[in-house]
Amino acid sequence: MKTDSQLQQDIRAELTWEPSVNATQIGVAVKDGVVTLTGQVDSFGEKWHAERAVQGVDGVKALAVNIDVRLPGSTNRSDTDIARTAENVLACMSQLPHDAIKVKVEGGWVTLSGEVDWQFQRQSATAAVRYLMGTTGVSDQIVLRPHATAIVVKADIESALRRSARGGTHKIAVDVSGDQVTLDGTVDSWAERESAHHAAWSTPGVRSVVDHIRVAF
Repeated sequence: MKTDSQLQQDIRAELTWEPSVNATQIGVAVKDGVVTLTGQVDSFGEKWHAERAVQGVDGVKALAVNIDVRLPGSTNRSDTDIARTAENVLACMSQLPHDAIKVKVEGGWVTLSGEVDWQFQRQSATAAVRYLMGTTGVSDQIVLRPHATAIVVKADIESALRRSARGGTHKIAVDVSGDQVTLDGTVDSWAERESAHHAAWSTPGVRSVVDHIRVAF
């Protein structure tokens, strides 16, 4: 089990290794495996990559992000310009139904809403606007249409977990109520937890996932 000092060193090394992040602008504090990131970055994309990098470090139990996005003067844009660009980008994505997603921008913060059939469509939409110039944050309010019965959804998720290369997923219990999936159990790493979470969201008919999985160290 890592000490807080060892974990802090590993996180700083991972942030330095991540090419999309300027690690010198980010502070790292660790207490009992809970990590807090502070500082400021030049784009929302950089903030997102910093979060993902830290989540992939072994030993991280939880993450609090207090990073501000401070856009350089040359990248500041009006909300109207950002909204127009976002709408154009989404309209060009062949995997999205026409006019399925609505865009709202306030203070550079982009909110996406609407309804799609698959989780990958929702992920693709948020990824497409994450790096737009002037964006300070993204809220995903896109919902998924229900498709299958609870029994089928549960069986599909459990099959996906058995196929997973990560050994800890067999310790996870799956409960399905309507279109909501609840995951419970204990795994050995954050990566195993992410793998289970991905398996649940990748199953047709799932509209929400409640994650009660614990990471044991």
